[in-house]
Amino acid sequence: MAAKLRKGDKVIVLAGKDKGRTGEIQAVSPKTGKAVVEGVNIAIRHQRQSQNSQGGRIAKAVPIDLSNLALVDANGKPTRVGFRIDGDKKVRFAKTTGDVIDA
Repeated sequence: MAAKLRKGDKVIVLAGKDKGRTGEIQAVSPKTGKAVVEGVNIAIRHQRQSQNSQGGRIAKAVPIDLSNLALVDANGKPTRVGFRIDGDKKVRFAKTTGDVIDA
């Protein structure tokens, strides 16, 4: 199945503690159905001090479920993603505006 959300896409959070916040996808894990979004779903992790790094409390972006994310269209609104054939290529498009997401 083709991926509707990919690394580098600008998305908005639809549900959860960060509802309404936007960010860029840094990593996607299709197997677990989750994505890491920059600046969203931040958790504090305790790091033990080692020779290479300082210890302490480190803020880290934790994966969020793909069902709680929506792509942001040209108008800045959340949109669903569809697929269509343009010429001989399969492309993603925003359902609200009809614009092609990736050329």
